[in-house]
Amino acid sequence: MPVTTKYIYIASMDVDPDKEDLLNEVYDTEHVPALLKVPGVRAISRGVAEPFTMSMGGEERHVAVGDEPKFSAIYEIDSPDVLVSEAWAKAVEAGRWPEQVRPFTSNRRQVLRRITAPAS
Repeated sequence: MPVTTKYIYIASMDVDPDKEDLLNEVYDTEHVPALLKVPGVRAISRGVAEPFTMSMGGEERHVAVGDEPKFSAIYEIDSPDVLVSEAWAKAVEAGRWPEQVRPFTSNRRQVLRRITAPAS
């Protein structure tokens, strides 16, 4: 499904291996549902990094995960203002995330991308 918003915000991180199941449970049952209620958040997808092979310039390239974070969440949002809204601030602090998951995360990266051409 093509992105239909003007921005995507990507939050990526690693988590202590013994907390991976907790991260997945809290993300799926608490964090994502809370953030989907924030005005201007249209969709959230999650992904896990893995190595891959691709063709480019007539050659196959093997790409390792390297130092990239293992877990990512991709948020389709209407505006960067969503990320500083009162509703966002409240949602990111809801549930078990701030005390039981966030302290065990590392290698955190956040990026905002403005969509310049919609997918067709």
